[in-house]
Amino acid sequence: MPTLPIAYFPPVEYFAVLARYSSVYVEACENYQKQSYRNRCHIYAENGVQALSFPVRHVGGSFRIPITEIEVDYSTPWVRKTERCIDTAYMSSPFFEYYRDPLFAILDSCPRTLWELDMKLIGFFIAKIGLKTELVPTTSFDPSPLEIHPKKANTILQDYGLDRPYYQVFSSKYGFIPNLSVMDLLFNEGPESICCLL
Repeated sequence: MPTLPIAYFPPVEYFAVLARYSSVYVEACENYQKQSYRNRCHIYAENGVQALSFPVRHVGGSFRIPITEIEVDYSTPWVRKTERCIDTAYMSSPFFEYYRDPLFAILDSCPRTLWELDMKLIGFFIAKIGLKTELVPTTSFDPSPLEIHPKKANTILQDYGLDRPYYQVFSSKYGFIPNLSVMDLLFNEGPESICCLL
């Protein structure tokens, strides 16, 4: 059973791993890592790839506390900005209207910690895609989790034979862009998303 880091609107490759296991460990004992998928994601907007992220609180000027204790910073209107960006990027996608309100309800609920926010979002996509994967928080630090990082390439999709295109709203402008946030897959493929992960 692999160990995955927590992630915000995780990339497709993350869900390709989830689709292959009845349960996976989620690393709950690490310290926060900046510039990772823990609080950022990539979507397909009108001008190409767009990064979305959210701020977290510095406790005593440091992030050296467990990932489960990192608090989300709501002092800026990042939730409203994020929802506006998602609306603009995906309002013309085939299935966006079916998932928008319950997804935005998670963001609007303002979970206190990064862990809570990310786990709720991952759980949402697991349910809507139709996976049965159980997420099991680790009870001790795993020094060698599966590497899924925006600045480190891997071959997960190729290894699973999933490096193939699906419909994307702006593909006529920029072509198919692989491994974006799983929301790109769900909003464009809806109930067929699971077929792109198996």
